[in-house]
Amino acid sequence: MNTRDEWARFASALIVPSTMWLDGAWFDAADRARQDVVSPHTGTAVASVPLATPEDVDRAVAGARAAFRDGRWSGISARDRGAVLRRWADLIQEHRDELAALITLEMGKPVVQARDIELRATEATFRWYGELADKLLDEAPRGLPDAVALVTREPVGVVAAITPYNFPLTLSGWKIAPALLAGNSIVVKPATQSPLSLLWLAELGSAAGLPDGVLQVVTGAGGSTGAALARHMDVDCLTFTGSPEVGKRLLIYAGESNAKAVHLELGGKSPQLVFADAPDLAEAARTVAWAITFNAGQMCTAGSRLLVEESIAEPFVAEVIAEIKNTAVGDPFDPSTGIGPVASTRHRADILAHARSAVAQGATLALGSLDAPAGDGAYLDPIVCTNVRPEHDLFRKEVFGPVLSVTSFTDADDAIRLANDSSFGLGAGLWTSNLSRAHRLSREIDAGLVWVNCYEEGDLSVPFGGRKLSGHSVDKSIHALDKFTSTKTTWIRL
Repeated sequence: MNTRDEWARFASALIVPSTMWLDGAWFDAADRARQDVVSPHTGTAVASVPLATPEDVDRAVAGARAAFRDGRWSGISARDRGAVLRRWADLIQEHRDELAALITLEMGKPVVQARDIELRATEATFRWYGELADKLLDEAPRGLPDAVALVTREPVGVVAAITPYNFPLTLSGWKIAPALLAGNSIVVKPATQSPLSLLWLAELGSAAGLPDGVLQVVTGAGGSTGAALARHMDVDCLTFTGSPEVGKRLLIYAGESNAKAVHLELGGKSPQLVFADAPDLAEAARTVAWAITFNAGQMCTAGSRLLVEESIAEPFVAEVIAEIKNTAVGDPFDPSTGIGPVASTRHRADILAHARSAVAQGATLALGSLDAPAGDGAYLDPIVCTNVRPEHDLFRKEVFGPVLSVTSFTDADDAIRLANDSSFGLGAGLWTSNLSRAHRLSREIDAGLVWVNCYEEGDLSVPFGGRKLSGHSVDKSIHALDKFTSTKTTWIRL
């Protein structure tokens, strides 16, 4: 498909999921309550899904527990589990157009980006963990003359995952694939905005050979369905990607129930430190522009704070603005579109409120408008605010939209002070040709991810996670298995 009309016709012909995935079949909520899935492109409902009741959550968890106990998944070999994950990856590749169209319908991501970036990453995730399956080793400490000690990793049991709307399949895959590889059962609650693609993904898992009950998908609101999962006494661990406010509540719910482990990947206010000696300032400008506009700025790692050396600030910011202007905002089914709508008109209003606050506090509006565009959908042109100071809200608060805050610095010490003056600690970019500075500042930046002379680069072999208010624990890599396994020591006296 090469045109907007072809993609739109393809999406309109899809059979859109409308029920929950429980025990390998489709089910409605116990009380038949439903909620519309509204397209941010048109502002109209494209589907409706059940609002799961506590009774539905109980059923999902009980089904996952039964599947775990009888060994239909936890009791088979790691090699066999890996084979299912690899077949699942094949099916994701086979159906990537359908999945991409669903993502575009539900959350407005440009369809080509959904297909070529999100679906490629999702497929790679299931394939990577599938290939890892039979390569994991346990431990046997040396030097024990009178005993043999075995240190083994066992699945925790039933995992609950609450996932966000901005990358509905990639971020869900980062949780589902390692949790299943470890032998767990998992109950997933997707974001209310974007349940459709995940429901389709669950059905593909069944087609790949995943036994019934091992993956359950419940749909509903975070305050009810998500809270019921977090409070559930038979959930062994909870993994969540989303806002700090919700993450804090989940910790409380866990404490009020069975003290289950809670693994959080929360927000960010990631700085990009650009020095005058950056190896390629034009590339840096393109990347800074991309890092705040990709996915309409709806990324926890969005490079939302540009910290630029004072001597180059004016021309560099002008180049960034020029790059942003070259990125087309429009219909997400149009292959030429670079920026689609934000998640909803309500979210757009919140984004604009952040920008208005910045200007009211003394920042300069260098690009964009403080008013919502006319027309249907939740569209928003990117915004750049210069002369932002650390005391401004825009310097500190996560906007989760295409709003770039610009602050200049005088030297490396000033840059580090500004970069670390944040309650968040997820990602950071560092642009310099000075090797010593690159090493020193990478150590001093208080973030879980630091990219040098690039941004958002990575591989499934390296972990993804932050610190401070950005959460703890990691997704991706072999380290993601830590949160889905429990360590057991077996001591055998000789």
